[in-house]
Amino acid sequence: MVDSFEKIPCKIFGDLYKGSHYVAGEIANLIREKQKKKETCVLGLATGSTPKSLYKELVRMHKEEKLSFKNVVTFNLDEYYPIENDALQSYNRFMRVNLFDHVDINPKNIHIPNGEIPKDDVKEHCRQYEKMIEDAGGIDLQILGIGNNGHIGFNEPGSGIYSKTRLITLDTSTRIANAYEFANISDVPRLAITMGISTIMKSKKVILMAWGPGKAPVIKKAVEEDDTEHVPASLLQNHENVTFVIDEGAAAELTRNKSPWLTGDCEWTDKMIKKAVVNMALKLKKPVLSLTTSDYNEYGLSDLLVDQGDAYELNLKVYYMLRDSITGWPGGKPDYKLETHPERSEPYPKRVIIFSPHPDDDIISMGGTFQRLHDQGHDVHVGYQTSGNIAVTDEFVTRFLDFAVGFEQIAGIDTSKSGKILSDARKFIANKKSNQMDTPKIRAIKGLIRRCEAAATCRYVGIKDENIHFQNLPFYETGTIEKKPMGEKDIKITMDLLREIKPQQVYCAGDFADPHGTHIICFNIVLEALKRIKAAGDYWINDCWLWLYKGAWQEWNIEEIEMAIPMSPDQVMKKRFGIFIHQSQKDSVPFQGSDAREFWQRAEERNAGTAKIYADLGLTHYAAIEAFVRWQY
Repeated sequence: MVDSFEKIPCKIFGDLYKGSHYVAGEIANLIREKQKKKETCVLGLATGSTPKSLYKELVRMHKEEKLSFKNVVTFNLDEYYPIENDALQSYNRFMRVNLFDHVDINPKNIHIPNGEIPKDDVKEHCRQYEKMIEDAGGIDLQILGIGNNGHIGFNEPGSGIYSKTRLITLDTSTRIANAYEFANISDVPRLAITMGISTIMKSKKVILMAWGPGKAPVIKKAVEEDDTEHVPASLLQNHENVTFVIDEGAAAELTRNKSPWLTGDCEWTDKMIKKAVVNMALKLKKPVLSLTTSDYNEYGLSDLLVDQGDAYELNLKVYYMLRDSITGWPGGKPDYKLETHPERSEPYPKRVIIFSPHPDDDIISMGGTFQRLHDQGHDVHVGYQTSGNIAVTDEFVTRFLDFAVGFEQIAGIDTSKSGKILSDARKFIANKKSNQMDTPKIRAIKGLIRRCEAAATCRYVGIKDENIHFQNLPFYETGTIEKKPMGEKDIKITMDLLREIKPQQVYCAGDFADPHGTHIICFNIVLEALKRIKAAGDYWINDCWLWLYKGAWQEWNIEEIEMAIPMSPDQVMKKRFGIFIHQSQKDSVPFQGSDAREFWQRAEERNAGTAKIYADLGLTHYAAIEAFVRWQY
């Protein structure tokens, strides 16, 4: 009964790489079956961040397992309009860079909607695209991603089940979600050419892929709720051969995970009990201690009562779990031994390192905890993992260069060199094209701007200069939004810093909804470094705890939180002023994802929201709470 609520079959994998390998295997098997029959294999392909790991695996299979694409014909789902085919953000370029340039496919067999054709010719272009698919014998296997609003291809909410390939106006939420690919939201095209729902539904087989907790709400809507044009992916319930391939994060809201007790037998661990009771209390809008036996029965938790005892005892058990997660001592309270405290009281003070993927994640994600750790006497270090240079606007470059030249003039310093740098920068920026990468010098200036802001934030908190570490991990330094996978240099730099500090506490970003993908790469680097140090037998590693925070993109579910750090109104304001130091990220935020709020607004509302949930459950109502989960490595 585990999948009894699901109207579309779902295959759930531990991570996106395992899921991508599975889909790549399905594609490879289909290609080889067709080759044996001397038939053409027609694939419908998707773009965006979701299929990147799929294409990487297909390229590997081509190079290492001799998977040939000579019998493959492809039709891509969509393309921005208007856009040049070689623009950095075009899907034509995306497919070449990620797949076509690395396999033996015949270029004549590649079909992608053309974002360059005159608008008067778009309708005929779309009609011809449909005809080419039909002439090829139809699509054997269509690969899809899914947008946060449920779009497939660029079929936005409201797209009908009979829609065909056409020019469509992009939903504002889609443009905001895709803004990370562009310098700012105004550069994102307002139109796109997309296959229609009807075109997709004619495919013989469909596989939809989704990764990460950010996709969990829309996956639940598409899979478990009624089919509706308001969630285009839900229309796939009417396809006879469709599978959703998702990771555990994307599957988090499915009933089998969110409320597994409703799908059959359930193992009632403490974590499961906490999850069930907390979710029930929130749904019923009751404090935990006010829940009754009737509430448990009506919410489908009668088995829990049979297994664990009466409602009163269960309420107390969960209330104490929530209460004991709250502490004003993130580094542990000295001379105060309490088994239920989230952190150890000894050693005290602790050596602490906060890893910050971007130069502002430390203050945005855990600014209150950051300050409290320092104020309580711990030896706090910060490791800024990347330069963050791509998130600085061109306007900030000229602004700071203007200041540098003006400062030199006031100080009576020769400005011939700095003046030329300013002149060259102005000239480059004035003529910069949408598909043009910044020069190394401009990237260095942008990195320096963020470095100065990060150092100023640390000084604001009280951190010594020698405790500020700029790692500049190589994976990030591509000059484009697209980053390299983590490499040996990244891991070695991180291992060296950890061995230098020998921390008892490590804080790391666990926010994997970051649209850049930078956070998860940074997390994997830290995790791999810790694992290698542990395997090497370094004596200090066994006393080193890893805590994960979430940042600008999302928050932990309340039942997941293992350490909750409350904040007073004054501490909230102090955190806000710390975030304000990052002036290059204020007002107009490049690559801000699907959230239009500034980072300080996101942080405050998220922390206040966590505090309110604790209060709704019957705990003290604080102004704000920062939340953490301990990671076992």
